Amino acid sequence: MRHCSVQVRGLLTRDELDRYNALMEVGSYLESQNRYDLSYIVQKEVDLLIMPAIERLKEKSRARDRADEQYLRSLAGDGGDEDEDEDDDSKQ
Repeated sequence: MRHCSVQVRGLLTRDELDRYNALMEVGSYLESQNRYDLSYIVQKEVDLLIMPAIERLKEKSRARDRADEQYLRSLAGDGGDEDEDEDDDSKQ
């Protein structure tokens, strides 16, 4: 059975995480019994289960990118204002 990443697991809801752990346990048992045909089906269920958490991770990344872009824009805007303030101070 393939586990999902720690980042994705961290974004699973409590119910999703409980179901994920149960499915992984069942899948591991099936693999230990050499029932790879059935563990494949369980793995597909795990893949479907983690899709909402993957989307939450993507949205979190997009939000971070937007915040970074906004911060960089504010730096570019502030850089011009600081120069004007320094020029005003030197004239006085």
